[in-house]
Amino acid sequence: MEKAIQNKPERFLSLDVFRGLTIALMIVVNTPGTGASLYPYLVHAKWFGFTLADLVFPSFLFAMGNAMSFSMGRMKKAPVGEVWTKIIKRTVIIFLLGYLMYWFPFFKLGADGSWMLKPFAETRVMGVLQRIALCYFFASVIFYYLSEKAALIISGVLLLGYWGILYLFGQPGGELEMATNAGSKFDLWLLGIGHIYKKDAIPFDPEGVLSTLPAIVNVMMGYLAGIFIQKNGKSFEGIAKLLMVGFLLFAVAEWWNLIFPISKKLWTSPFVFLTVGLDLSIMAILIYAIELQKVKFGVKFFDVFGKNPLFIYLFSELFYVVLRMIPVSSGMDVFQWVSERIFQAIFPGAFGVLATAIVFTLLCWSLGWWLDKKKVYIKI
Repeated sequence: MEKAIQNKPERFLSLDVFRGLTIALMIVVNTPGTGASLYPYLVHAKWFGFTLADLVFPSFLFAMGNAMSFSMGRMKKAPVGEVWTKIIKRTVIIFLLGYLMYWFPFFKLGADGSWMLKPFAETRVMGVLQRIALCYFFASVIFYYLSEKAALIISGVLLLGYWGILYLFGQPGGELEMATNAGSKFDLWLLGIGHIYKKDAIPFDPEGVLSTLPAIVNVMMGYLAGIFIQKNGKSFEGIAKLLMVGFLLFAVAEWWNLIFPISKKLWTSPFVFLTVGLDLSIMAILIYAIELQKVKFGVKFFDVFGKNPLFIYLFSELFYVVLRMIPVSSGMDVFQWVSERIFQAIFPGAFGVLATAIVFTLLCWSLGWWLDKKKVYIKI
């Protein structure tokens, strides 16, 4: 994520492409067109189950761990105070950006038609960037002070511990239900209903505080994968090992799913195994294609996303909100009008919804392309 790291000779282009691919898919999933339903595999599972859309966020956390594996060696050589300053500063900035993003545009129309400041009591505290910030903080501290073996043990404790917490503190008989699981109860107690995500069936935060614990493991697994890739990545043996571990984690996740269901919104432990297994497999394929076979098709496109990932994601969210605020004469907002009057007219149904999202993603990519052309890499 940092300019200094990108120029290091050991940098793997395939890892940047992996991160860029994740950002591109994240924008497509978050900004579907209107007027019809999107393809089911690009919509998050309602509760239990798994779709392609559910792979996006954990993959970004995994990619963040990869990036950390390239910078941690330098951090360990720096003074302790300097390291803590960097970790805390970055955590706070990312968290605040996420919080302000959900508060944006800060004003709303009152009952009398006048503009008023959106009350703090109605702002969502947790969210995507907030979870990224917390996962970054804990993973950074763990790898700065502890060994890779200790990180594996902590990962196991977090996944098994989270499983136990859900069943020990959830409502008996409803331990894994949206309204009665331990994570929901904890978020309501800590944050209050005013600061909880309210666009689901009931007030429930899919990026809540408690479910952030297993998400830390996605970052740590990405870090460990990054260390392994630096040592063995550009070899057929290394790629084979990534694929084998990926398949093993996938198999364990499917077995675990029989007694502890896979759920992105709950971020269950088998969900972590499943997504890490898939990410390892995807990364192995990208390393083989890009680093060994020197495939060029699509590499530059996704690399643009990968060079300013958090900034492009933040821009996409704010740009989308702005487009949904601007009314047009037909009673629709700009985004809705373009989607339904143009794309649905040309491509009726789900494909038109997807086409809208793809064009919106390309607009965001154009900003990334311009920044890359100017050699501007924004550190967050």
